[in-house]
Amino acid sequence: MPRELAVFGILIPTLLLLFLASLLLQAALDRVLGHAGLYRRVWHPALARLCLLACIFSALTLAFYS
Repeated sequence: MPRELAVFGILIPTLLLLFLASLLLQAALDRVLGHAGLYRRVWHPALARLCLLACIFSALTLAFYS
């Protein structure tokens, strides 16, 4: 996979696109987990959301760069 993509002559790093995709996936998964009531059982919901975002971004990055 190339390190950057050219969009209208502007180079955009692929990590930025992967981060935006992970934000969308995290928002969808956050909504599902919120409706399931998982966040009432965790100690710190904001920290759980941040860790979920980090895991999704890491998994996408490893999937595309390895």
